[in-house]
This record gives sequence, C-alpha cells and structure tokens, in this order.
Amino acid sequence: MRTPAPNLRLGSAPDSWGVWFPEDDAQPPYARFLDELAAAGYEWLELGPYGYLPTDPAVLADELARRGLKVSGGTVFGDLHTPERFEETAAQVGRVAALTASQGGGHVVLIPPLYRDEKTGAVDDVVEWDAAQWRTVHAAANRIGRQMFEEHGVRIAVHPHADTQICTQPQIEALLDGTDPESVSLCLDTGHVAYGGGDNLDLIRRYASRIGYVHIKQMDPAVLRQVRDEGLGFGEAVKRGVCVEPPAGVPDPADIVAALSGLDAELFVIVEQDLYPCEPDVPLPIAVRTREYLNGCGLGAR
Repeated sequence: MRTPAPNLRLGSAPDSWGVWFPEDDAQPPYARFLDELAAAGYEWLELGPYGYLPTDPAVLADELARRGLKVSGGTVFGDLHTPERFEETAAQVGRVAALTASQGGGHVVLIPPLYRDEKTGAVDDVVEWDAAQWRTVHAAANRIGRQMFEEHGVRIAVHPHADTQICTQPQIEALLDGTDPESVSLCLDTGHVAYGGGDNLDLIRRYASRIGYVHIKQMDPAVLRQVRDEGLGFGEAVKRGVCVEPPAGVPDPADIVAALSGLDAELFVIVEQDLYPCEPDVPLPIAVRTREYLNGCGLGAR
C-alpha cells in the first residue's frame, strides 16, 4: 500500500448507492445510505441531489455527527445558457450552497442540465452551444461563482457530464478558457471526461490550477463503444454497466491518483459509480472494495 497522498481526501456520494433523484422508489432510504457509507469506512461525503438528505441544517448535522461523517460539498444542476433562467439557477445553487456551508462544506459542484431525459433518453435541448450561448455561460458561471463565495463562502466547481454541452475535451477547455479562475473551478470527473473522449492526465497537466474538486470513476470501454455506435443516452449506458469499479475501466485510477498527488492543492476526491437503478444490497460491497483499492493507490487513510 502506498503512503496516502497528504493533499487528497477520499469520500463518496449518494450516486454510488444508486441515488439520482430527491425521491425515487428505486433508491435506498437516506438513513441506509448514511449507515452503509460509514460502515464502508468513509468519513467524507457529498450531499447528492437536494432533498434526498435532510435539508434542515440541524437535522442533517445530527444525522452526520452520530455516524462520524463530514461534508465535502454539495451538488446541483443549473442552467447557465438560458439568460432568462439565471435568477432561477442562482436560487437553486444558493440553497445548496447554504446547506453545504451549514455543514462546513466549502464546495458546490454545478452540473449543466442534461439535454436528454434521464429516464427516457429523449433529447429535449440543444446539444451544442453556439458562440453567443458560450458567452452567456461564461458570464453566468462567473457571476454565480462570485455570488456563492460572497454569500456563503463556497467555491463553485463546474462538472462536465455526459449528455450535456460540457462533455468533450474541447468543450471543457472552452469552459475553462472563458471563465475567471477566481470564480470558477473544474470538478474533474474522470469518468465523464473519458465518456466524452477526453484525456484526464492531459487536463491535469495543463489545467492543474483550475482543478478545485474531483469525482473519481471509471468507464467500461466496451459500453462506451456501444454509446457511440448506437447513439445511447447516459441513462441507458448506466443500465448497461458503463460505470465500473476499480481497477476495471478507463481511466486507470492509480494514474489519476498519482497525477493529483503531485498538484500544489488540497483536493477532495469523491467516489462516484453511477448505479441507478440497482438492487439494495449491491452498493455496500462495491463501496468497501473501491475504498480498499483506492487506499492501496495512496488515496486516503479512510
């Protein structure tokens, strides 16, 4: 086992328990998720979809404290490319930022809305932004980043995601090249970068100072080929098992940990293995094996 990298903190998220929505009959109750997260040996967690965990700060703090858990950050979907939806997006991000800050978390992961319905796969938005939309996105991201830090003391990390307009490496670079480093960082999701055909290690090398938060996951190359050959949506890809536990899949998590450990930054590295929907007894053994494997790579003592 490698010595844990002192600048990296390991955590996990409701996503690794098959949680995509605030409420869904296919998802485990939040108490079971928290119990199993602690049992699997994790100390840090990301909050997941707003409303899945308690949104009353006092109730949430009690639930976490009695399990020895701490919050790394929150997660929210927000439309950056539609000017008339800016205030709505800012309000959505703000309520997640407030809850995150109430638990001592300092990061909010901001994901563009998917242009496909997560359950049906139907395309319901533009799949590429034009130059004017990119200018709108850059301005909105900068404004929200400044606002969330001023009001709540949290940093915004924009998250590339399958079936969004920020997925491929050129799109990720367009986001970073057009935004203010003081206001907007990158949530490097290693699996979604691979899903979009990007090079994680290249992004780490060239945009090291912009990486503010990390989701670590791996994708099955065989299913990725099916995605491209058949034009699959992300929901169908997940059902086919596109997300896999380490050391299977791409990118190699050991390479990612080695590259991140060399950065001059303290980073949360949050495990995400998309499992929606899954049987209730599936996530816990995977979570334990994943933690043990990543510990062996030098990621986290817990």
